[in-house]
Amino acid sequence: MDLDVFAAAHRAEWDRLDALLRRRRRLTGAEADELVTLYQRAATHLSLIQSSAPDPQLTGRLSRLVARARATVTGTRRASWRDITRFLTTGFPAAVYRSRHWWVPTALLSTAVAVLLGWWIGTHPEVQSTIAAPSELRELTRPGGEYETYYSSHPAASFAAQVWTNNAEAAALCLVLGVFLGLPVLWILFQNMLNLGVGFGLMSSAGRLDTFLGLVLPHGLLELTAVFVAAGTGLRLGWTLIDPGPRSRRAALAEEGRAALGMALGLALVLFVSGAIEGFVTPSGLPTWARIGIGILAELAFLAYVFVLGGRAARAGDTGDLEETGRSAALPTAA
Repeated sequence: MDLDVFAAAHRAEWDRLDALLRRRRRLTGAEADELVTLYQRAATHLSLIQSSAPDPQLTGRLSRLVARARATVTGTRRASWRDITRFLTTGFPAAVYRSRHWWVPTALLSTAVAVLLGWWIGTHPEVQSTIAAPSELRELTRPGGEYETYYSSHPAASFAAQVWTNNAEAAALCLVLGVFLGLPVLWILFQNMLNLGVGFGLMSSAGRLDTFLGLVLPHGLLELTAVFVAAGTGLRLGWTLIDPGPRSRRAALAEEGRAALGMALGLALVLFVSGAIEGFVTPSGLPTWARIGIGILAELAFLAYVFVLGGRAARAGDTGDLEETGRSAALPTAA
C-alpha cells in the first residue's frame, strides 16, 4: 500500500468526520447518518493501515478520530443498578458455569493432591521432622494449640477482613496470571494445596483430624471452591492463547479476559461470605456439626446459584462478557 496515496484519497472523509464531531449544534438526521457512515469507513481505514502499512502518526490520528466517533455514535452510559443486578443474576453465574469444564477437574485434582500430601506427611515422621522440630509440632497440634487458636487470635471482624483480602488477592492473581499459559496459576494452586496438606497430615498424625476438619470445613468448602473457580478460569485463559478456536486470538483473549475480570469481582463477593464464616462461625462456640452444616449450606447455595441460575443464563446465550454497548469497538479485519 502506498500510504501517501491512500491518505490523500481519504483525507477529505476524515476531515469531514472531524468537522461533524466538532459541531456544537445538534446534528440533523442526514448529518447523523453521514457521521455513522464516515465512522465505519474510518474504522476500516484504520484496520487497513495497521495491518498493511503501519505509520505511528497516521495511526494515532485515526485511532483518536475513531474513538471520538464511536463515543458519539454509541453514546456514553453509566453503570446502574440494572447493570449490577444483571451481573449478579446472569453475567457472573453464567461465566462460572461456562468455565465448569476447567474448574471442576481443577477442584477434583487439587483435592486429590492435598489428600495425598496430607497422607504422606501424616504417615512419614521423617517428613514431619523437615517441617518443624517435634516440640513445635506438638505446640501446633495439641488441644488449644496454634492450629485452633489461629481462628480466634484476632477480633472476628478484623480477622474476616484480613482473610477476605488475602483470598481475594490469590483469586485475582490466578485470573490475571492465567494469560502466562497458566503456569503461575499451577504454582499458586500447589502452594494452597500444600498448606492444606500440611495441616491435614500433622493433625491426623496427632489423632486430631476431626478437630482439623471441624475448623476447616465451615469456611473452607466455599473458600476453596472460589479458588478453584479462579484457577480453572485462569487456566482457561492461558489455553486461549494456544487454541483460540474459531475466533481470532486477539478477539478470544479480549472476550475471555473481560469475563475473567468480571469473575474477579464476583469471586470477591463469594470470598467475602467465606471470610465472614471464617471470622465469625469457625471460631464460635457452636457445635462442630452446626459449624460444618453452615459451611455445607453455603457451598450448596453457591453450586445451585452457578448450575441452576448460571446454567439457565448460559443456555440463553449469556457468556459473562460485557454487553455489546460496553465493549470496545471491534475493528474490521483486513483480508
